[in-house]
Amino acid sequence: MVGALTTTQLGDINAERQREAQPPIIDEVLFLGKHIHQSRIVKDGYTIDDVIDQISSAMDRTAVVMASPKMTAMTSQNPRRDHYGNTVRDMIVFECTARHPRPELYSVIPKGDTKKQKGHP
Repeated sequence: MVGALTTTQLGDINAERQREAQPPIIDEVLFLGKHIHQSRIVKDGYTIDDVIDQISSAMDRTAVVMASPKMTAMTSQNPRRDHYGNTVRDMIVFECTARHPRPELYSVIPKGDTKKQKGHP
């Protein structure tokens, strides 16, 4: 377990899941990390510490749910300065089916990271 959703976050996600005729999830968030490792560390060149900062920001209790028929995500409401000079809003994407009823933290995206790490596109 990497963390837990707040009562409000869980309620917002489950309300959208109900509209889409999907079963509710619980607040306990699992983390396997394979996709994040491949996309953020290998492909984008972020460090493990960078990814931890991204996850912490996107899982903050003030993060707002962005649910749609195509994905379930949360976005930080507090802009964060990263180690590369960017001001980002971190977004987490959940996978809510494979390990149901627990959502899996599938991906994290630092929105606004226009200045890339050295040696990466």
